[in-house]
Amino acid sequence: MCVKTSSNEKRILTLSAIISSAFAGGGLVVGLLVGSLVIAFDGIYSSVSLLLTLLSLAVAKYLEKPSDNRFPFGRAVLEPLVIALKGLVILLVVGYSLYSSVVDLAHGGHAVDASVATLFGVINVVGCAFAWWQIHRMNRKHSSGLIVAEVKQWQMDTMLSMVITVAFILAWLMTLTPYAHYAVYMDSTLMLMMGFYFVKVPLTMLKSAMREILLMTPDKEICMSVDQGILATNRESEQVLELAGVTKIGRELWVDVDIVANDNDVLAMNDIETTRRALQKRLSVLPFDLQLTLNVA
Repeated sequence: MCVKTSSNEKRILTLSAIISSAFAGGGLVVGLLVGSLVIAFDGIYSSVSLLLTLLSLAVAKYLEKPSDNRFPFGRAVLEPLVIALKGLVILLVVGYSLYSSVVDLAHGGHAVDASVATLFGVINVVGCAFAWWQIHRMNRKHSSGLIVAEVKQWQMDTMLSMVITVAFILAWLMTLTPYAHYAVYMDSTLMLMMGFYFVKVPLTMLKSAMREILLMTPDKEICMSVDQGILATNRESEQVLELAGVTKIGRELWVDVDIVANDNDVLAMNDIETTRRALQKRLSVLPFDLQLTLNVA
């Protein structure tokens, strides 16, 4: 991982942690004051986001250390582990929110101070949208898996805040109509709808991270880029190269390539090294730390 990417990663995670701490406290306090499940959930989600961001920050610093006896193949696997943990924790928070909303609906719902909730919602939307935009912008030049997960986290928080604000405006308008007695169900119904909608985000994070932890094949775009690099090197080299395996682990791309040799072929070390450098040059354009292994088959 280059120095610029590492520095950018720390800067983004620090900014995310500072903003999360502000929203975490505000959401919990306002949620308890106005008696809103949704706002309280938003505060809890921000609190969890803060803890996960601090964990990402610690891991980002730990990933800079070189390989040693404890981690002979490096620490890249820690990145998908953290992302998997993020997905799992967010999934648990969303699951609990779904359970709470169902229980509340079964007990007849509850009234919410829509004016205070709406004001808080507007402030939340502006703040979360700014954090999402700023982190996404900072992530463009020097991206990493930890920051992509952070962007998704803030995207989910922004959308959550927008839905909350719109719902409380509708709840307030409902109190001015003959259907005012249904306003008590708005908070719980909203929480139920959001829970089902947002459950996709942590599931996607968890699925992607587990694929890396289990050393499964990466997405099609990465595989196609590796295949094209090998084909291009084959056209320039006297040796025949075949892809033995490819996987992505965090910020590292592991590529195993076989040099296919006939019984009568004599492979000189200089030729193998020339082929390795040519392939390394082509695959290094990918935005990962390349770990290339050549085997004589």
